[in-house]
Amino acid sequence: MKRIWIFFGCFFFLGCMIVHSQTIGIKTNIPYWGTLTPNLGIEFSLGKKTTFEATGGFNPFTFSDYKFSKHWLAHTEFRYWTCEKFNGHFFGIHALATQYNIGGWNIPFWHLKSLKDARYQGYGYGAGISYGYQWVLNNRWNLELTLGGGYVHFNYEKFPCTKCGRSLGKDDKNYFGPTKGALSIIYIIK
Repeated sequence: MKRIWIFFGCFFFLGCMIVHSQTIGIKTNIPYWGTLTPNLGIEFSLGKKTTFEATGGFNPFTFSDYKFSKHWLAHTEFRYWTCEKFNGHFFGIHALATQYNIGGWNIPFWHLKSLKDARYQGYGYGAGISYGYQWVLNNRWNLELTLGGGYVHFNYEKFPCTKCGRSLGKDDKNYFGPTKGALSIIYIIK
């Protein structure tokens, strides 16, 4: 019950900020759709050179051959714009939280190599910094490129294969590296 009140409290706060804001952008991360993950974000102005962004993605799908990429991801970011909001360069501080059930994918690099023969189920949370640039396409549409890096703490349970149910145990991992990457299309509401 406590989590429900926190969830609704956050959305009430977000709603109050939106009502106060003069400029709002609704956005979606195009490459994130490549993982078949529906995602949507909202960014609103806080001042002349500052904005706040909240984005989320949710993938409930199980693919063929016991491939899993089920997850949700929530991402928030405070941004400082060097010239004017929603145009040009910006720097950000972001936080993220995720819950996942992933495995069965043949990704031959980094620590993702073990996803082919194992399944991981757990959650993660972290924070980082980012840099981006936003191009004005016309009065209502913008294009944004952003990259970020930081820290994420993962708690997970490992399973020996994607269709097996017996756990190999629980563990956690601290990760430093890329934490954000987006090429977003944005609709501006003034």
